[in-house]
This record gives sequence, C-alpha cells and structure tokens, in this order.
Amino acid sequence: MSGFFGIVSKRPCITDLFYGIDYHSHLGTTAGGICTFDGETFRRDIHSLKGSYFRTKFEDDLPKFIGNSGIGIISDTDAQPIVVNSHLGKFAIVTVAKITNIKELEKECLDNKQHFAELSHGDTNPTELVALLITQGKDFVDGIQNVYNKVKGSVSMLILTTDGSIIAARDLYGRTPIVIGKNETGYVLASESHSYINLDYTTERFVGPGEIVRVTENGVTQLKAPNDKMQICSFLWIYYGFPASDYEGINVEEMRYRGGYAMGMMDDVEVDYVAPIPDSGIGMAIGYSNAKQIPYVRSVVKYTPTWSRSFMPINQSQREHVAKMKLIPNRALLKGKRVVFCDDSIVRGTQLRDNVKMLYEYGAKEVHIRLSCPPLNYGCQFLNFSASKNELELITRRCIAELEGGDSTKNLALYSDSTTKQYANLVEMLRKHVGVDSLKFNTLDNICKAIGLPKCQVCTHCFDGSSYGDK
Repeated sequence: MSGFFGIVSKRPCITDLFYGIDYHSHLGTTAGGICTFDGETFRRDIHSLKGSYFRTKFEDDLPKFIGNSGIGIISDTDAQPIVVNSHLGKFAIVTVAKITNIKELEKECLDNKQHFAELSHGDTNPTELVALLITQGKDFVDGIQNVYNKVKGSVSMLILTTDGSIIAARDLYGRTPIVIGKNETGYVLASESHSYINLDYTTERFVGPGEIVRVTENGVTQLKAPNDKMQICSFLWIYYGFPASDYEGINVEEMRYRGGYAMGMMDDVEVDYVAPIPDSGIGMAIGYSNAKQIPYVRSVVKYTPTWSRSFMPINQSQREHVAKMKLIPNRALLKGKRVVFCDDSIVRGTQLRDNVKMLYEYGAKEVHIRLSCPPLNYGCQFLNFSASKNELELITRRCIAELEGGDSTKNLALYSDSTTKQYANLVEMLRKHVGVDSLKFNTLDNICKAIGLPKCQVCTHCFDGSSYGDK
C-alpha cells in the first residue's frame, strides 16, 4: 500500500502537510515525498525511508516548502511526487497504484515518442507512467479517464496544478479511498481520515469510485461523477487501516470489533482468556471477549518506540527477525493458560508459526488462533497487498498444492467455501503447519456484515477470487 495527503489553504500549508503525510506512515516504508507550489515554483523533495522514518528525513527541510497548497506521500513502491511539464501545463502528482500491465503501457508510451526520466529501481516509475497517460488527454479529466481506460489494476491520485488547486481522482472501482476534510482555512485530501483529526479538520465527504474533483481553498467542484459500482478493499478494515480511520463512513476499529464479536458468538472453545496479536488483532479480541464473556488479557505486547512494521526489510529473513523482535510475550500471564489469540490473517505462515512457538515456550498450556478473515487463497491483482511475488508464496496455495498432488490452482472455489470438506482439509493442514491446538478463520459473510456494505461493493478477491473484470 501507500498513503497520500494534500492540502489547499488560505495560509502556509507545510506544517499541516508535514504531519498529515506522517500520519500515513503505517502504509509505506520505501519512500516519502513532499511538493508545494508557491505561485511560481514547485518545491519538491523525496527521501528513502528504508531504515528510517518520514519525520526524521524531512523535518530539517521544512522551511524550503513555501506555499499554501501541496501534496505528499509515503510510498511502499516508487519515489514520488513526480513533477511534469506538458501541454496541460506544469503539475505535480502522487499516486496509490498497482499497474499490472505496466510493461505494455510503457511500450505504448515509448512508441508514442514519449520518454521516462524518473526510473524506480531501474524500472519505469509507475507514477511517471500515470503522468504520461494523463498528458495524452486534451485536459486533466480526459487524461485521467485515459488512465482509467488503460490501466489494469488500480490508480488513485492527487494532482497539484499551477493555479494552486488539487485535482483528486479515486480509482475506477474505489479500491483505495480518498477522503476530504475541511476547516475554516481550507481543505485536505487524504488516504486515511485519522490523518487530519489532530490538525483540526473534520470530514467533509468521501470521494466516490472513479470520481474526479477539484479542490480549492474555497470549495470542492465535481469534474466527473462517481461510478455506480464499487469494490473497496476489505483488507483496509481487516489489516491496513489505522483504528481511528473511516472508510465510506465506516470506522476501522468498530469493524474489527464487530468481526471479533461475530466470531466469538460462533466459537465453542473453552479457554481462560482471549488476547490480541497487536496491533490489528486488538479490536477483534475485544469483540471476541465481549461475545464469549471471557477476560481480555494483553499477554503479548508490541514494543512500539522503535520497531516499525514487520515487512519493512526487503529480505524475508530480516522481516521475520523484525516481526519477532517487536512482539514481547509476558510469561507471567501465559504460564499454564489456555488462550485464544486473535490476529488478522496468515500470508506466508512463517511469522504466525514463530509467534506460536514463542507462546508455547513461554508457558502457554493451549494456543488457539482465531483469524479475522477467511484464508487468503488468491493473490491480489489490484493493490500492492504485500511483498509476495507469486501466489505460491501464500501458505494456503502451498497447502492446496500438497492436497491436490502439486496443482495449487485445482478446486480453488471449493477451498474457499467454508462449508466444504476441501476447506476443512485446508484449515487442518494450516493448523498443523502453524502448530496450534485449534485454528479457525472468520467467514466471508461475517466480514461483509462487520463492514456493513453489501458484498457486491467490497472487494473480497483475495478470499474467493471475485471482483469486477480486470480493472
């Protein structure tokens, strides 16, 4: 994932812009960038965030970011913002995107005598590609529509223009969010609504799927109406989202609570207490505790002052080491206890397996894992969901391959249906792999009810392979 933030104000914007971007730090660890416009000049800076944090990289540079409007991003993919000069005029752009047909579009641009100047790790920078596709249009709206028509995957964007306004465009099916906040000095645009709470902005509205708006210090103008169909990513609520954030007006922590409550109501395991695997398991564990009327105990805590998220390093062994170091078990609360632990999901399986081993080593008598979502049986085609390069990195697909004699694609629909024997066999194999007394996943029906949107409006592709087309 990645997270962006923009501001258009009646006063110098850099303080609010700086903190608003920083509040997206949970969404990216690759690069951070800021760009402001002072009426004449785009002032841009980009820093690598590997092994560091956004604030420490940018706080010394803040005086140079002059102007009342600006955009920025914490990216998990490419270096941004990109600044472009074109027949549409000069503009800066940030994107939250996954472009699965990037090679095809790269060739099209080169054949069209366009060129790429900002390579990312030696490859085409996806945000620059989006900028070039925009410049193929007769105006910004036409250019953004060109992006919608050509990109397979998803692209949401903020465009800072030379009149000081920001054009915001949410991806075609609204897989990633854009929310607009307002106060007496102007407007902010963000991926995460919690990012402007402490800056004294209140939510004005959510940009719709495929909608394009122009935001000035005086108001919001719709340039393209939203689409009728939406496929917002369910994993925003399950894992990515900060607990205080809202998507489509639905709070992340409330959703996690409701999902945990539903799971607690359907679970008959006998334990001494329930505990979260922090952070995303906390809301679920509280809901589960209240449903089953058993104590909520923090027998594993996260050391937050220095350890960032577990998949920050590129090397998998380093990721696993960081994951271990940031979680600290409490032997006094674990010894001799039967415990349900709530977590968000299993991706590769190594991190959870190591956590479980640690719990037993610290004295837990029984360990029961409850996961807030169904098994991840399909790779994400629409967002940069994780560092996985192919679907066989998913522990579920490796188990399915073993169950099906080497074919990880066989009977996927049956393995995604919680009422089938294939699903039961998959869960049992996963339980043995993780090494716990019991393992249960939440149901897709519970997830959709906890979110509070119809299933047709929520992307559940990673669970059941369903989504709209290839966009």
